[in-house]
Amino acid sequence: MRKFLVILDDSRECLNAMRFAAMRANKTGGGVQILSVIPPDEFNHWIGVGTIMREEARERIRAHYEVFAKWMRDRQGIDPELVIREGEPVPQILAQIREDDEIGVVVLGASAEKGGPGPLVQQMSRIAGSLPIPMTVVPGELSKDQLEQIT
Repeated sequence: MRKFLVILDDSRECLNAMRFAAMRANKTGGGVQILSVIPPDEFNHWIGVGTIMREEARERIRAHYEVFAKWMRDRQGIDPELVIREGEPVPQILAQIREDDEIGVVVLGASAEKGGPGPLVQQMSRIAGSLPIPMTVVPGELSKDQLEQIT
């Protein structure tokens, strides 16, 4: 089964990327894998504090994931898979793509803000030509109706 790999973060544009991935998976008989990457700089503390912070970050990610997962199950009939990794986002995304050969497309949300599409889209765009799979960038300003039309 082909999976759409979508990145879960705190950005507003993440919502449209999630919707797009679920809608495409529903229409193509695919699946959705949701990847969240915890940056290493969040845990530069004493060992005990770092461990507690790491677990709190994982709890926040799981809670955020459950909101999207419920919508995907209820509205799209898709049961997404959650993967949490630690490290720098781009290398972790690439590692996940390499490790799971069912991933067929990576889906990113682009910010509509004046500062550009967002740091992740900018970084991934620089290496897009060498990715082993296609990358879909979903504009953050698309409405639900527009997403329905294009998926």
